[in-house]
Amino acid sequence: MRARLAQLTRRRERDAADTGADRSILSDHDRKRGGVRVSMTAVHVFLFVGLVVAGLGPLLWLAKAAVTPTQDTLSQPFALWPNGIDWANLSQAWNDIHIDQYFWNTLVVAAGSWFFQVFVATTAGYALSVLRPRYAPILNGLVLATLFIPAVVLLVPLYLTILHPPLIDVSLLNTYWAVWLPAAANAFNILLVKRFFDSLPREVFEAARTDGAGPFRVFWSVVLPMSKPILGVVSVFAVIAAWKDFLWPLLVLPDPAVQPLSVRLPAVQSQTELDVFLAALAISTIIPVVLFLIFQRLFLRGAGLGGAVKG
Repeated sequence: MRARLAQLTRRRERDAADTGADRSILSDHDRKRGGVRVSMTAVHVFLFVGLVVAGLGPLLWLAKAAVTPTQDTLSQPFALWPNGIDWANLSQAWNDIHIDQYFWNTLVVAAGSWFFQVFVATTAGYALSVLRPRYAPILNGLVLATLFIPAVVLLVPLYLTILHPPLIDVSLLNTYWAVWLPAAANAFNILLVKRFFDSLPREVFEAARTDGAGPFRVFWSVVLPMSKPILGVVSVFAVIAAWKDFLWPLLVLPDPAVQPLSVRLPAVQSQTELDVFLAALAISTIIPVVLFLIFQRLFLRGAGLGGAVKG
């Protein structure tokens, strides 16, 4: 009898261990079955191919069309260079459309927007999450409330503010400040950074204050080094948003000499051959793709906004 009870106890412990280990839909035992393994492999291959086609397909087609003559693109859009590769499209797009100038303008717009968005998001998130003044809940509620205001509603008052800014009384029209400053007031980034800062261990802050570190020292030497994941996420969001923004730069940068690619490419489309225009579009996608490849690890680590530091 005792042996039977001991056997049942061991079986229950083993079943409990298996239940704790199998946290997915299929257990390890089911995965080893031939039919299940083949079907799971087929599903994985199907999903992988579908994601590649849906995600990379347009980019790959654009890269192909950028070095394809116009007639080939129109007659055989999915054929791989039936009449050869025309590398002159890239140089013609760079020189004739002045992609180099507009590319530089876009870099300036994106760099400034990135700096001001990261600066405002980290300092505001630090004040709301770490410093926590008594009126922090009110500020947090006001920042959250701005997310419910449609962006179109703010176009006219924001444009008038840029045209006649208070205090300085100097129009910011046709200057990059007109793009940088409104981009800095991004409530989503502030709340994103604040939520990440909330997950940081408070013991580290208390230890730094005990050692004599002031608020600025805690922010610069403690908080920022621990916040690389969220800084990568905000950086990607900021640069890609500035890179593809069209309406606001069109309104505040009417001079073509300072306009970014997102504004100038649609303006020159009617005056440009299709193959050269597609080459210009391909060139304009380089920076966002490279930026994501550089920051993808930080982006994927910070996307979940889980605990930043443990221990």
